[in-house]
Amino acid sequence: MEEETARNGRAATGQQWDANLYDSSHAFVWKHGASVIELLAPQPGERILDLGCGTGHLTAQIAAAGAQVVGIDSAPSMIAQARANYPVLKFEIADGASFVVQQPFAAVFSNAALHWMREPVRVIERVWQALAPGGRFVAEFGGKGNMKPLIEAAYVALEAAGVPANRDASPWYFPSIAEYGALLEGQGFVFTFGALFDRPTPLEEGEQGLQRWLTMFGRSFFTHLPAERYNQIVADIEARLRPQYYRDGTWIAPYRRLRVVASRPAT
Repeated sequence: MEEETARNGRAATGQQWDANLYDSSHAFVWKHGASVIELLAPQPGERILDLGCGTGHLTAQIAAAGAQVVGIDSAPSMIAQARANYPVLKFEIADGASFVVQQPFAAVFSNAALHWMREPVRVIERVWQALAPGGRFVAEFGGKGNMKPLIEAAYVALEAAGVPANRDASPWYFPSIAEYGALLEGQGFVFTFGALFDRPTPLEEGEQGLQRWLTMFGRSFFTHLPAERYNQIVADIEARLRPQYYRDGTWIAPYRRLRVVASRPAT
C-alpha cells in the first residue's frame, strides 16, 4: 500500500530474516505480545500502525478488536509472510527510521522490534509524525541488560576461537527506562509509563533451541564465518551457558524487556 508508507530497504543492521524459521520456531516472540495489546486496548474503528510487525500475528489480533491496522516492517521476507498469513490485512515494507504516512494514526504499537532500530531518535520522530494529536505510543522491546549473559558468552567464544570481536558493535539497541524516556520527552511526548523487567523465556526446539535462536537473531555476530567454524563457536557458547540456562531439556533465554507508553499531546 504505497500511499501509506515510504518504501525502504533492509534493516540497518543487515540482519537477514528467515520468516519460515521465525514462524515455526520462535512463536514465543509474538505470543508474549498479547499483554502489550491489552495495554494498547485497541478500539473499533481506530487507525493503528504496527511498527515492526514481523509476520503479522499481532497485527491480526489488533484487527480482530475492530481496529483499522497497517503493519510495516523493513524485512521483505517478513512482509511477504505476513501477507500470506493474513491476505486481507495491509502490510508494507518500510524502515522505522524513515517511514512516512499520509494519514495520522490514533496509536502506534510495537512489539519486539525497536531494539533492532539503532537510530532511536529518528524512529521516535517518525512515530510522533505518524500520530494524530492525542495519539498514543505503546511498545515493548529489549531493555538494558537484555540477553547479557548470552552476548558475553558469544564474545568470549569468538575471542577463544581467534576471531576478532568488536564489543562496541552490537546489532541491538537496549536502553534503560531513563534513557528512552528522555528521548521520548525530548521529542515532545508525555511519557506516562515505563517498566524494565526480567522475563526468562523458554526457547522452542529443545536441545536445538539456543542454536536456532542464534541462527535467527544473532547471525550478525558471525558474519563471513564458514559453517564449520560457526558450528564450533555455537557449541562453545552452548557449553558456557548450559549450566545456568539449560533445564529439563529446554534452553531459557535471559530476556529483559522494556515496556513504555507515551502520548502526543492533544494540543
